[in-house]
Amino acid sequence: MSASPKPRILMVEDESMLLEVITADLEDAGFGVLQAATAEIAMNILRTEASVDVLFTDIRLPGQMDGWQLAEAARALRPDLPVIYATGFTQTPPRLIEGSLFFTKPYRSAAVIRAITSFTAPPGA
Repeated sequence: MSASPKPRILMVEDESMLLEVITADLEDAGFGVLQAATAEIAMNILRTEASVDVLFTDIRLPGQMDGWQLAEAARALRPDLPVIYATGFTQTPPRLIEGSLFFTKPYRSAAVIRAITSFTAPPGA
């Protein structure tokens, strides 16, 4: 029996230290991680990468799009893509899309890993 491919997470975070720490934790938990520092980079990945299983995005991002807009644009491309938002502070009211989760910083990697697992576990697992 072949091993099933590991779920791939698109991690969008402009704080490089946090991006590296969370990426390492996710990889240790068995996930593949694609990194983006802006929503624009993330959208390019979503347009070109065949396999992205979960979008995990900060809300406050440099560039033209914030995390809310990124999630909406990502769902336009991939209607079933699970989304996890994270932010330490935002003045904009939440615009959670259906089937998404929201974490406030600081968050625990274990909680994020549980959330991702809930999205990527096979039905009935």
